[in-house]
Amino acid sequence: MSENKLLNDRYQLIEPQGKGGMATVFRARDKMLERDVAIKLLRDDYSDDDEFRERFRQEARAAANLSHPNIVTVYDFGFDVGKLFIVMEYINGPDLKTLIRKQGRVSVKDAIYVMTQACAGIGYAHRAGLVHCDVKPHNFLVAPDRRLKVTDFGIARALSSIRHDEYSDVVWGSPQYFAPEQATGGAPSPASDVYSLGVILYELLSGTLPFVAPSAEELARLHLTETPVLLSEYIPDIPRALEEIVAKVLSKEPSRRYRTADQFGRVLETFGKRQPAPVSTPISTPAPPPPVNIPEALPEPELAPIYQHIPVKEEEPPTFAYEESPTIDIDWKNVGLGLLALILAGGLIPFWMWIYYVYNPPIR
Repeated sequence: MSENKLLNDRYQLIEPQGKGGMATVFRARDKMLERDVAIKLLRDDYSDDDEFRERFRQEARAAANLSHPNIVTVYDFGFDVGKLFIVMEYINGPDLKTLIRKQGRVSVKDAIYVMTQACAGIGYAHRAGLVHCDVKPHNFLVAPDRRLKVTDFGIARALSSIRHDEYSDVVWGSPQYFAPEQATGGAPSPASDVYSLGVILYELLSGTLPFVAPSAEELARLHLTETPVLLSEYIPDIPRALEEIVAKVLSKEPSRRYRTADQFGRVLETFGKRQPAPVSTPISTPAPPPPVNIPEALPEPELAPIYQHIPVKEEEPPTFAYEESPTIDIDWKNVGLGLLALILAGGLIPFWMWIYYVYNPPIR
């Protein structure tokens, strides 16, 4: 559709902002409320496909029920000149993938700041009974004030409609970011979104994806069978606690990850409180990546015992004091007098015995 087109006699299309799998996004002007909005217009090649039209309506319904500071707000849903469109909050900023491509990897502090916001938005959707199913940096918009907004609930699933044993021949989602269970057509869960969030965190910290392959099939195999390169290979001084957190959310088994994005976000937030002050360069400002100098984080006792690096105090060897025995002064005069008295007393004993026997002679 050309620019300057007026939809429903209200929304003036201004310029295209991007093109996705099902739709093209335009910056537009709401003539009634005099504000900029984003218009997501279903692409021409999908407009006649009932399945895609239904998914487009599903996205509008799902997102319209979500009201959160880290989720793009849906204002309206319409139909004009044979096309479906969604009217959304306009975010004057790039998506996170664009920033990663321009800036490369970011500091630990910035990565935690971004991901706690992403977890807050996705976690709210989980509490509302939705699994996003397509968590990737392309669907995270970063405003000039560094606020992150989650968008594109086009393939979101209601938790109430998901059976744990279901299987689909059609795999939805992005191969670089979807969870192992999604790669096999299995049932998604909030833990599937957590895995995708972990892939994004890995990419922010290292500047590269955990798995890279030329085809979707090979990417799916890697997600199912391979272990990513440790983050310490890219950042030798990365806090061990953070490396363990990323390894946990990238577990192959959903039960080994954090159950929801809220839980993952709380762990990151707790870890982030122990980090140094924020860097001066915001993530929303594309710039060449600065040299990485990440100080070691203080361990967070609540995460796991392996993070508790308790310093051992080395005791000094004991010292032994040797004291000389005191000198004894002998009073020889008193000693002599004592001996004399002893001799005299001993000499009187025979004398008294003689006196006794004189007056008391033994009886014969």
